[in-house]
Amino acid sequence: MLRTLLIFTVLMAAKTFSRVFYRHHVRWIGETPEDPWADLRLVVLLNHTSLFEWLFAGSVPNRFLWRTARHAVIPVADKTLKRPVVGTFFRLVGQHVVSITRKPDESWKQLLQRVDPQGMVIILPEGRMKRESGLDLDGRPLTVRGGVADIFEGLRDGRMLIAYSGGLHHVQAPGQPLPHLFKKIHLSIENLDIASYRRRLATDSSVRPIKQRMKDDLERRKALWAVPF
Repeated sequence: MLRTLLIFTVLMAAKTFSRVFYRHHVRWIGETPEDPWADLRLVVLLNHTSLFEWLFAGSVPNRFLWRTARHAVIPVADKTLKRPVVGTFFRLVGQHVVSITRKPDESWKQLLQRVDPQGMVIILPEGRMKRESGLDLDGRPLTVRGGVADIFEGLRDGRMLIAYSGGLHHVQAPGQPLPHLFKKIHLSIENLDIASYRRRLATDSSVRPIKQRMKDDLERRKALWAVPF
């Protein structure tokens, strides 16, 4: 419980900072349940552009932050967690922060084992950040990796929340030490029923594997909604 309270305190401090210094613009996409923050099992953040995406804590209700503090499983790149200050901060953004590599190795198995019946996985499925060039550090386009589909495969019920970042390069681009204050930040949110989404992927007439169908579908949605509005 002490760890839960510590994490919740860190998240609330992040939310307070974000609400004081930034203007939040949030829109909901598609059919939204009466309580869009209930029964979440998977939260997917698309358009990864900055290590300051924790500023989106200012866009969500306190009870979502409390559930994050109690039950969230969050994969974070091993090289991020190895940074002295940044790594310490990211170890305190969820109950189970799992260090992962970009390869389908033992770290991913450990992540999947942490997903319990009450767990909620929060993932940035592109796995690396978009630079100001529009490409990743190695000069490649930013695409959704298959790990999110592996996590999705283990979920049978509940809801999936897809959050589309409008981009944060105007706040802090990779490599910049400090964020620029008093900016607008944009977040589009979509809430999907997991069972219904699974059926939709399964009835796709394509011969592609389900994992590839999900990756392609998330790419399509990102192109539509991961933009400022």
